[in-house]
Amino acid sequence: MSPSGAELLRQVRSKIDEVDPAAVREQLGNGAVVLDVREPEEFGVGHIPGAKHVPRAYLESRIDGIVPDRDQHLILYCASGARSAYATRTLREDLGYTNVESMTGGITLWKDRGYPVEVPRTMTAEQRDRYSRHLLLPEVGVEGQLRLLDAKVLLLGAGGLGSPTALYLAAAGVGTLGLVDDDTVDLSNLQRQVIHNTARVGERKVDSAEQTINELNPDVKVVKYPVRLDASNVMEILEGYDIVVDGLDNFPTRYLINDATVRLQIPVVSASILGFDGQLSVFKPYDGPCYRCLYPTPPPAELAPSCGANGVIGVLPGTMGLLQATEVVKLILGEGEPLIGRLLLYEALGATFTELKVRRDPDCPVCSRPPDSITDEEMGVFPDYEAFCAAAG
Repeated sequence: MSPSGAELLRQVRSKIDEVDPAAVREQLGNGAVVLDVREPEEFGVGHIPGAKHVPRAYLESRIDGIVPDRDQHLILYCASGARSAYATRTLREDLGYTNVESMTGGITLWKDRGYPVEVPRTMTAEQRDRYSRHLLLPEVGVEGQLRLLDAKVLLLGAGGLGSPTALYLAAAGVGTLGLVDDDTVDLSNLQRQVIHNTARVGERKVDSAEQTINELNPDVKVVKYPVRLDASNVMEILEGYDIVVDGLDNFPTRYLINDATVRLQIPVVSASILGFDGQLSVFKPYDGPCYRCLYPTPPPAELAPSCGANGVIGVLPGTMGLLQATEVVKLILGEGEPLIGRLLLYEALGATFTELKVRRDPDCPVCSRPPDSITDEEMGVFPDYEAFCAAAG
């Protein structure tokens, strides 16, 4: 006769280590990883503060992404202690984790003891469906998707680079997208600026982009700035954003943006394109070099012509803009290795990528000063970069 369910559970418990909720409470924040193996709807009702969530059915496929160290101290729990017991056995016997315990009584006993329970923000059914492929990724999940929805990203330019970046950040669920562009849609834009269309020729680019984003994802709030960035408005516009995406094509404004973002300590995901070539880097203040470290002075005009003067293949902004969007998502999620201190060069005709190291300049006039040394009076005062770039050219 086969053993009953209760007998099987008793056998499993005899081969694993169990821990009382009181001991678990004492260990919160002391190095142990607490893992909730219940279903998503159960986790959403309430869980132990700081607990990671992996449903038991997905344990084998997701645990490596959450706890790669096989010697990490793990404490598992479920509703009553049954599922966590089986999951503990799986981690120990099948996956090689050496220090795993199951909490007796599960969260039911935890609540009965009057211990704290965290009730997380939840997503709507529509959001769970829309972002379902994100929720399957251990690097994103519900927590990461909520970070994306809370993020505020400012895009400088709604043109060639700004178009694909805005589209994919909106699709990913970045909750607030600021758009800075004082131009209108022209027929010549449509070869590469895919957020616009023929019917919108003559409209403001920020209005056209807003319409496309709203049609793609109503979760996203669009904040429009139909102005040209300059020293008089840059601090007011940038303040409050988590990340700036630079899709500009002129040096004076890029130097100005660099000064402002270093002072505000906002990372910049910067890309540029020309012909068949593109480049990309992330300038995160005080974690790596700034734009001025990379380009202490602007190159002569003949060495850095604009796309309007020399042209650009239409698909190149898509490639570089999607790379920008990827770096933004990585920064929001805190995953991977952003291109901080690295310059990525892309040559489309040869389909080659080249990576160059970029180091902070200890004598940089912008980022060599510690942030607390910048006075309130200096915060909004900038050099005349139009004159600076004209002199360098």
